[in-house]
Amino acid sequence: MSLPGRITAVLGPTNTGKTHYAIERMLGYRTGIIGLPLRLLAREVYDRIVAVRGPSVVALVTGEERIVPPRAQYWVCTVEAMPEGMGTDFLAIDEIQLCADPERGHVFTDRLLRARGTHETLFLGSDTMRGPIAALVPRVEFMRRERMSTLSYSGSRKISRMQPRSAIVGFSVDSVYAIAELLRRQKGGAAVVMGALSPRTRNAQVDLYQNGDVDYLVATDAIGMGLNLDIDHVAFSSTVKFDGRRMRPLAPNELAQIAGRAGRGMSHGTFGVTGEARPLDDAVAEAIMEHRFTPLKKLNWRNARLEFGTVDALIRSLEVPPEDELLVKAREADDLMALKSLQQSAEVVARASDAKSVRLLWDVCRIPDFRGISHAEHASLIEGIFGYLHEKGRVPDDWMARQVKRIDRTEGDIDTLSKRLAYIRTWTYVAQRNGWVHDENHWRGETSAVEDRLSDALHAKLTEKFVDRRTSVLLRRLKQKEALLAEVNDKGEVTVEGEFVGRLEGFRFIADQAAAGQEAKTLKQASLQALAPQFHLRADRFYNAPDTEIDFTEQGGLMWGEYAVGKLVAGSDPLKPGVEVFVDDEAGAEVAQKVQRRLQHFIDRKVAALFEPLLNLSRDEELTGLARGFAFRMVEAMGILPRGEVAQEVKDLDQDARGALRKHGIRFGQFTIFMPLLLKPAPTRLRLVLWSLAQGLQDFPEAPPPGLVTVPAGQSLPRGYHAMAGYRAAGERAIRIDMLERLADMLRVEDSRGGFEGKADMLSITGMTLDQFADLMQGLGYKAEKGEREKVKQVAETPAGASDDVPAAVDVAEAATPSEEAPADAPVEAPVEDAVAEAAAEPAVETTPEDTGPEMEVFYTFTWAGNRQAGRGPRRDRGQQGGGRHDQGDKPRGKGGKPKGKGPRRDAGPKKFEARPPRKEKAIDPDNPFAAALMGLKDKG
Repeated sequence: MSLPGRITAVLGPTNTGKTHYAIERMLGYRTGIIGLPLRLLAREVYDRIVAVRGPSVVALVTGEERIVPPRAQYWVCTVEAMPEGMGTDFLAIDEIQLCADPERGHVFTDRLLRARGTHETLFLGSDTMRGPIAALVPRVEFMRRERMSTLSYSGSRKISRMQPRSAIVGFSVDSVYAIAELLRRQKGGAAVVMGALSPRTRNAQVDLYQNGDVDYLVATDAIGMGLNLDIDHVAFSSTVKFDGRRMRPLAPNELAQIAGRAGRGMSHGTFGVTGEARPLDDAVAEAIMEHRFTPLKKLNWRNARLEFGTVDALIRSLEVPPEDELLVKAREADDLMALKSLQQSAEVVARASDAKSVRLLWDVCRIPDFRGISHAEHASLIEGIFGYLHEKGRVPDDWMARQVKRIDRTEGDIDTLSKRLAYIRTWTYVAQRNGWVHDENHWRGETSAVEDRLSDALHAKLTEKFVDRRTSVLLRRLKQKEALLAEVNDKGEVTVEGEFVGRLEGFRFIADQAAAGQEAKTLKQASLQALAPQFHLRADRFYNAPDTEIDFTEQGGLMWGEYAVGKLVAGSDPLKPGVEVFVDDEAGAEVAQKVQRRLQHFIDRKVAALFEPLLNLSRDEELTGLARGFAFRMVEAMGILPRGEVAQEVKDLDQDARGALRKHGIRFGQFTIFMPLLLKPAPTRLRLVLWSLAQGLQDFPEAPPPGLVTVPAGQSLPRGYHAMAGYRAAGERAIRIDMLERLADMLRVEDSRGGFEGKADMLSITGMTLDQFADLMQGLGYKAEKGEREKVKQVAETPAGASDDVPAAVDVAEAATPSEEAPADAPVEAPVEDAVAEAAAEPAVETTPEDTGPEMEVFYTFTWAGNRQAGRGPRRDRGQQGGGRHDQGDKPRGKGGKPKGKGPRRDAGPKKFEARPPRKEKAIDPDNPFAAALMGLKDKG
């Protein structure tokens, strides 16, 4: 018997080029085979060799893939799928330290002991295997390879502060998905790599990372098995894992295998922990950095010389203990567990009655439990497959078709697609077995196509959930320092390189609200860089926009269409406000200055147009003396002055001064001095904004709705608000000051000492009910006495559409004197008696059973209460005072300054009986006879 060829153990830490060395050695021979720990790694090595030698001479054999060209020279396999007895010139086993793995170790140990190349054999792995290899493999040579870059420990770091080009390692699917979701929110996205992924999905995810679409990778410990990625930092989210039986801490050499993925080639790498993982002990960290680990003392082993006489004999041969002290019996694997489950089935035992059937049963039991549902379900599945193979020699096409069709659906979430991929792997494995199906090529193609479709769907779902494609595109373009192209549509929606990134509202960029953390920062950075030209174009368009496109809000905001572009700020003068613009800093000073100038021009012109009468008053150089001083007060008050605040100034003005002021539209009312043109809605709205700015208010009170004579007075309005709004508070409501002056003209002819009732036209101009009017009158300083009386009904039929809201006394008086005006001093009772007498002479009106008594009406009698409420005065807004001198306001005057008017006056007697409220200069006791005499003299004056 010829001796095997050279046997070499190439040992060392990660990133030493061991796998690359083995590939180069294999290609130096005519034939070769290499066993790898993962299906993913096998596919990667296969692609590398195909790129050099072509697909016609390279075979790929894994549990779920079998690509074997007729003239195959080089075989790339998973360790479990390596064909035996090939007799190739070269043979290599990668990651040989997995001999100590509790689940798969016995397979690697078997290859270590029995697999050889005719000319050269290589075992690649960690230094921890030196002792066992030296003891178990005769004539072995050792080759030490040093790491090409340094590996250093960086401690604990939060995921939010994780550096780019980092891989974060988790040891469960849930952990991987949770970390990937967090990275999507904070960093824009992450690629996901797990051993359970199909090669197609895994490669697509790796491409996301390698191409720079994302800067982060979330993976299981699968990346520790030879996958070559551009990783600068490896972070462990946990240092414990479930090994199929229990949770256990990872040994330092296991941590080192994964951490070693950081730093490729000559690039240095770092490793650390993150999340809830505790910092590594100094001794562990130092061991990883210096590649010093406790040598392995035991390798897992299972007997390879199997007996297939009976099921019992097969089980006994699988459970034979090792004879070498370096070997330890492997724990019960899934295939042995499945065999023992089927041993309980009488039908299976009956079928497995000869060596050929037992061998077939063992081959079926070795179908991996890809689904991972339960041992009982897995046993049930393989029992069905064994039954078909034993009875018919093949798995029926229709049954196979039903199983595959049930899985061939690409809808669903990540978990659903992952489960379907696990299920299709079972049927892919079945299709790869020689002689198990009728048309092997057909079913291998079918199962492979389904796996590809599911893989693509899973990749799409993973990318959709864990990668923000928009952010990844922008990140890549930013790194390449290329100019980004931004577009803004008519709705203000901004797209950069075709990706929606947010909205441009005026001159401020509002990033997409769905973005957060690092994603939002990236979006803003890329967007503002791309928007620089757009800001300048928009500023030019805004500068040339007409004033009709710009407006101000009642809170002092400045709007360009629907977008806020600035706000008003208090200036040196209430009528000269300043402007603060809303422009992103990234737009530049030039854009901000252009927007600021345009807004300042707008508000200056708006003030000039709406307050033209007031500005003309301030510029009138013909006003002198007291008139000029009073004009200054009017301008300062923006055209509205409660008369009580300037009572003395008004009294001091002579008729010439008043006339000069009236030429500017100033009206001297009994309660307010104002400019009627400035009571219009537009000036009122602007006046309230300017006044609020000057008062330094945080929330600006809004202007009352246009057209309302009275509005609720409010409880917490700032001092002076009602005057600036053009109203005067009286009781529960506030009345517009021009309508208040009309009401004052009506009240002037009433007997305020003797008492009077409200007229219909008084209620009409205020738009109030009788109770509301009574409250208003009390707010103006009158006393309201409420009473009830029998309502006198008119005998004549009421014309259609006539109102019966007018007080009965007024109706009756008008009915009694239809063609002439009643004397001002005529007693009210007389027409009432006449009307009653007339009503009695008319035919009786038919009554219904409900007319059981006289109908009553409510009325109020008003008397001036100012002198009888010493020190209190009428209820009013705190910023307004009494009615001043109570002169005739702007009522036309005849000779001697006496008021003109039609008809006799009810208060034609001495002035002390006038119905207007007296001026409240100081509190005088009305019960003091000297005070009463003094008041009378003042009234006469």
